Amino acid sequence: MLNIPNDKNEHIDFRHDFSWRIFRIMSEFIEGFQFLADLKKEVSIFGSARFTEKNPHYKEAQHLGQLLGKAGYTVVTGGGPGIMEAGNRGAYETNAESIGLNIELPKEQRVNKYVKKSIGFYYFFTRKVMLAFSAQAYVYFPGGFGTVDEFFDILVIIQTKKSPPVPIILVGKDFWDPMIEWFQKNMYDRHHAIAAEDMKLFTVVDTAEEAFAIIEKTRERKYQ
Repeated sequence: MLNIPNDKNEHIDFRHDFSWRIFRIMSEFIEGFQFLADLKKEVSIFGSARFTEKNPHYKEAQHLGQLLGKAGYTVVTGGGPGIMEAGNRGAYETNAESIGLNIELPKEQRVNKYVKKSIGFYYFFTRKVMLAFSAQAYVYFPGGFGTVDEFFDILVIIQTKKSPPVPIILVGKDFWDPMIEWFQKNMYDRHHAIAAEDMKLFTVVDTAEEAFAIIEKTRERKYQ
């Protein structure tokens, strides 16, 4: 048994604490997969939580949500504000399925008002699995560290063939092009740290219509 003294010279059983963490993790996976089980034609949308409805990227994400909703897709987001709200809002406005996979934060739990169905997660990594699970396309609007982290996570899973090839769509050339150029010049040309085909794992577009045209060509992912 691992006993470590704390500031009060008391001993904490970390093995016991870890066991309960495992149970909580298992519970989040089970509840998350059950929550997603009946959804159809899911598209996951990612992006900054800081953008307001006046931001052009917010408006583009809302438009994409509308296009997806009208075509019978389920829009899945992190359930928060900003781009997540915009994607949910577009789906909500067309009476389509609007799903939020929320993260529980220390000071707040934010679910935007356009989410029809939601579930909360304590752990970021379980939430990321649910955002990835069964989606037939991943759409990334401009964002911060969290958005880029989610992009790289999916990119590596597809690159290493842990997932079947699924379209990764980056919306907003002004935001994404500098990073893609760095991939090309630094990762590929200079250091040969990636392969040429890795640069084809994602597509950069500027509009909701361009993103939707790619999504229309995808097939729904099925899990037995």
